[in-house]
Amino acid sequence: MFAAVLLGFAAATQLVHAVPSPNSLGSDLTILINNDILGPQSPSAGSAIILLDSRSRESAADVCAALGEQLWSPQTETTSIQANLDYLAYASNYSANQQYWIAPSNTTPRAIDGRGHIWDNSTLSPHSRLPAFCTQSAPFSDSSTQNASAQWQVTVHSNKEYITGFRDRLSFRFLGVRYAPQPKRFTYSTAYTGTGNNASATSYGSQCVQSGGGSEDCLFLNIWTPYLPAHAGAPAQKLKPVMFWIHGGAFTGGTGNDPTFDGGNMASRGDVVMVAINYRLSTLGFLALDDGVTKGNFGIADQINALEWVRKNIQDFGGDPDRITVFGQSAGAASVRALLASPKSAGKFQGAIAQSNLGGGGYGTTYSSWLSIGTEMTMAATSILNATNCSVAASQADCLRGIDASTLVSLPTVARYLVVDGTYLTSSELLLNGSANPALRGVHIMEGLMRDDGAAIISYVQTTNLTTSLDSDGFNATSIIPSSLFPQPSSTNTSLDVFNVTSRVGTDTIFRCIDQAAAYSAELYEVFAPDQYFYEFNRSYQTPGFDPNAPVCDAPKTTEYPLGDPNQEYFKCHSGELYYVFGTLWYNGLPLRDWNDLSFSQFILDSWASFARSHNPNPDPGLLKARGYTNTTMEIETAGLWQPVKKGAEMRELEWRSKQVAFRDVEQCAALGWPLTYYSG
Repeated sequence: MFAAVLLGFAAATQLVHAVPSPNSLGSDLTILINNDILGPQSPSAGSAIILLDSRSRESAADVCAALGEQLWSPQTETTSIQANLDYLAYASNYSANQQYWIAPSNTTPRAIDGRGHIWDNSTLSPHSRLPAFCTQSAPFSDSSTQNASAQWQVTVHSNKEYITGFRDRLSFRFLGVRYAPQPKRFTYSTAYTGTGNNASATSYGSQCVQSGGGSEDCLFLNIWTPYLPAHAGAPAQKLKPVMFWIHGGAFTGGTGNDPTFDGGNMASRGDVVMVAINYRLSTLGFLALDDGVTKGNFGIADQINALEWVRKNIQDFGGDPDRITVFGQSAGAASVRALLASPKSAGKFQGAIAQSNLGGGGYGTTYSSWLSIGTEMTMAATSILNATNCSVAASQADCLRGIDASTLVSLPTVARYLVVDGTYLTSSELLLNGSANPALRGVHIMEGLMRDDGAAIISYVQTTNLTTSLDSDGFNATSIIPSSLFPQPSSTNTSLDVFNVTSRVGTDTIFRCIDQAAAYSAELYEVFAPDQYFYEFNRSYQTPGFDPNAPVCDAPKTTEYPLGDPNQEYFKCHSGELYYVFGTLWYNGLPLRDWNDLSFSQFILDSWASFARSHNPNPDPGLLKARGYTNTTMEIETAGLWQPVKKGAEMRELEWRSKQVAFRDVEQCAALGWPLTYYSG
């Protein structure tokens, strides 16, 4: 019996260590690559290497072999690794004189130093302890191929589990990591603690239930990282900033699995740890009832639960739990505002980026102004109860628990509203004046919008009558038109001229006015940490999966630019910045319309990663030089630095080339009812 137990223990141990891990190898693992073109077509695509901790040459060769690699050799590579050497010296991990083991020449031990000079046996002892370079032959992933075969897999011990992910050319990828067990419907999720078993993180977990399908067992997150420490408690200076992404989708759809925001390029080029999460959506995530128990905001609670998981465990994946930036777009940006306001997330992050937050009037109102539970009952819950015959049930919540999940999210009315529940949200909006939470002064903020965010939100009414167009989207034409603040252009396409006015009113009403007012008041009352940054995108690449009112949000196609000419005028619409932020055009199989699509994406990704690193979107010139990011260097040298908001209400117009400009439509916003002083009284 005792022998059988020992045999079982040995088998279990062998299973745990069948896949290499930093712990079993006794070395940190760092993927380095000169990620200049954001895809495999790069001339530097072969520059990838894996850095090991200091050890003997024989040990280095063994570790490389355990990874399915070998010591790197300049004779077998076509791409220089000098940019990687320069970056190691810049990051102060090693000096320019540091030597690294590489493959021997025949039997002669060799090393390369930070300047690229090769050293041989005449100056080296094979027993010297040096960091080492392994080859990195894992292929690139794209949206259809994850390359998670056994030869690329790697295991990390975290949260009491052995979590197996894999590496591709750019990063270590851990997909579908559970952060919460499936909660009982209409209750708050709880923290997941591993059971000591193995967990696979080689494929995405299910998306949360929405009109396109999904599961109620969906509380997973995805991690992309360039660095895996060998042991818990890695020095803080070796840990990477963490970027915590919250997807949009009107609180009714979306998933952290969306390839639009794959984190491989962000992790690799930005040298950060990227996390993307799922959270419960629609009625399953936001239903509130007046029963005193079902208080809503379950999706927001999921986000906070995921954030707490990251704070507890991300150091096992190379991330710094004390340098977390939460960022999101659309409903994800509204989530960022909610996290800033929530007592339950206070102190859990240091930076926040809100991309195209909705608020103000019209459709956007409820994203930034949160309902009472009674109002939510009127706007959503009562209709849901009536449609499911649960309104007269002894327990309405229990009755709804018996309804199929897909049915609930497909009803004519669904719950998608954030509410003042008294625990997760205790005020009706984010306070941005003298009553603001003093703890927010430690949080660094960047926010902004697309120039024509509203053009993808409102309807394109095929009319030449401006009053009809404005009224159809709920805007007050009788006050807007006489103001002369929104003049109608004059061209041969009168219906487009009309839409131009309506989209401007929609952008101001739903996005611009409330966000500029928030930034202005926050600066006036010093609500957040000093140096708040604001932007407006004036270049976009619309996502094919979300392209309302096509083709107004797409660059016009010409003979010279058959894929679209981004230098011509077109509407810069909602979600048009996402490919640029994450550098995922190639990953999603999309072509460059012109070369500036690449240069601009490099610049934007570098700016977002810089904000996560230093709370300043202007990358350090030394970093850009070390990594060879010449396009971003040229943009900054030509256009100047991105300046903070200050009290003069200025922002960065993000295009190629970018520039500083004043807040737009300030007079128009005042006329619409959302002046710059909206939050400050």
